[in-house]
Amino acid sequence: MNKQSITYDLGTLPEGAKLYSVTASPTIMDGRQALRVTLTDEASKGEPNIDFIDMPTFLRIPGDFKNGTISVNLFSKLRDDAPPYARGFAGLAYRIDNSGDVFEAVYLRPLNGLKVKPESPRDKRAVQYFSYPNWKFDRLRQEYPDGRFEAGANIGPAEWINLTLEIAETYLTVFVDGAECMSLDKTKAEVTTGDIGLFVDIGTEAFFSELRITQR
Repeated sequence: MNKQSITYDLGTLPEGAKLYSVTASPTIMDGRQALRVTLTDEASKGEPNIDFIDMPTFLRIPGDFKNGTISVNLFSKLRDDAPPYARGFAGLAYRIDNSGDVFEAVYLRPLNGLKVKPESPRDKRAVQYFSYPNWKFDRLRQEYPDGRFEAGANIGPAEWINLTLEIAETYLTVFVDGAECMSLDKTKAEVTTGDIGLFVDIGTEAFFSELRITQR
């Protein structure tokens, strides 16, 4: 099977990258070159489900991605102005359509990670899949009470974490630090090809390093 890979060290903004309600700047975090990505002040002061919470809030990177593997290292911590419900949301968007209004995403909630020993059901909500615009976390949680679109993970805040997605049509497998955490045979995909995004949400200061995209 043919494979085509591209790697970004994220020491600089990738060529053609676009900002969607976020700021992005190169920095060094814990000895690594990285991009610091966080919501704009305007988005942070906006309305839930309009300006943030499973919205198009990402650094968009050209990718024309359909199937394959996406891997990134991320370091997530809370901003000083984070609301009480913030959990350090950061992850990957993919198959972002031309308008930026349709995509899928997987993000982490490090403050729900097993390393911080959260109470149930938060201990099973460290990893989240969603599909924008029709299947955000709250609808998925309501219509699928078995929790299939969320999972626990042995992570915590303010540490480097590897997030890897293996994608094949509507199949998705999520690995966190090399451990398989979620496997879906039918996602809520609404587009088949698109760009990649470094995703953040409310109250998060996220750092991304070593993005690798392998198409199949």
